[in-house]
Amino acid sequence: MDAHGQELKKELGAALDARRELGPEYEAALVDSFVEKVDTQVRRRLAEERLSAARGGGSPQAPAEGNFGERFGFAIVTLVLAIPLSAIAAAQAHLSGLLVAWAGIVGVNFIHASKSLRRRD
Repeated sequence: MDAHGQELKKELGAALDARRELGPEYEAALVDSFVEKVDTQVRRRLAEERLSAARGGGSPQAPAEGNFGERFGFAIVTLVLAIPLSAIAAAQAHLSGLLVAWAGIVGVNFIHASKSLRRRD
């Protein structure tokens, strides 16, 4: 795992610890804060990759390939967010909450993938 991944793992641990200490009434604020940090990391990483490709450090993406970095980043963000969302949903509504949370995660990824494929055509 690289430095970015380690940093996000520490942030997630801190958010989960804070949730335990503060209680469920602060869950939404903690999740929002973590989402912002993940979003910032993904944007920073994509900017670094674009800069590297522009400088010749990497191969520029062909237009036919679509934006792999965006799709990959989106998938990573949804998987990282699936952990606290699953915990919250299971704690609040048990199996039914967990199923609804994962249906939402799958649905969001499906919609994003279908939009990416339409843009590519």
